[in-house]
Amino acid sequence: MADNPDWAWDARDWPNAAHSRFVPAAGLTWHVQRAGAGPRVLLLHGTGAATHSWRGVFPLLASRHDVLALDLPGHGFSGLPPRARMGIGGMARDIAALLAAEDFAPDIIIGHSAGAAIAARLALDGLAVRRIISLNGALLPLTGLAGQVFSPVARMLVGLPFVPWMVAWRAADRATVAKLLADTGSQLDAQGIALYARLFRRPGHVAGTLAMMAQWDLHGFARDLPKLTVPLTLVAALNDRTISPDTARRVQRILPAASVVEWPGLGHLAHEEQPELLNALLAPICETA
Repeated sequence: MADNPDWAWDARDWPNAAHSRFVPAAGLTWHVQRAGAGPRVLLLHGTGAATHSWRGVFPLLASRHDVLALDLPGHGFSGLPPRARMGIGGMARDIAALLAAEDFAPDIIIGHSAGAAIAARLALDGLAVRRIISLNGALLPLTGLAGQVFSPVARMLVGLPFVPWMVAWRAADRATVAKLLADTGSQLDAQGIALYARLFRRPGHVAGTLAMMAQWDLHGFARDLPKLTVPLTLVAALNDRTISPDTARRVQRILPAASVVEWPGLGHLAHEEQPELLNALLAPICETA
């Protein structure tokens, strides 16, 4: 089993692959997908995912926007930087270098889960953007025991070289992956489950996911969050079992100008469950930003 996802094999039916390219920036080779014309929209997926997460949303938005989706560092088909650059700030700086290489100045950033924190960090660090849409955004530190052990445990695991291989071996059982995804509160179709399973069978993708988790510090980020001046839309799926829907209301108390949109019946991967329904919500937001 090869360490990293292999484009020739793993991308044989990759969603929207006709729009895929590989771009050098910040010392990495990035997998990006770009299509469409109009206002520029940047799509940032969450931890453990890749561009496939936007498989339904991407073509819908590209019908009226210039859309750029990317695999985060260490995820999917993008390269893995040094571990110190896998935190929020490091990822934001590397993505800013990629955007400069692509000559892509986004009008709108749509970030899912951890991708929402990266979107906010980009804006806090000076990227001129007209609106951020946080989709089940991981914008505040986890509370309780989970908040105390999340990063320390990830740091321990990322230091054990056999762990990514062990996870990849377990991912060979698609039922295991299906249960993990169902535990987020979302019900994905067979294709969605198969794509996640394909990635998690690759130890390199698992290692990148663990490295991101190990470096993730939302405490420092939360101290800067009140400085965010970019208009923010907070989409909360009410069946999300990964990020509490109440997180959106907590963020709104910090940023009173932010708007909250609640989606009943959808889980953490809401944009994968119902891309058309979600697109109907996002489209007018994009057009009026």
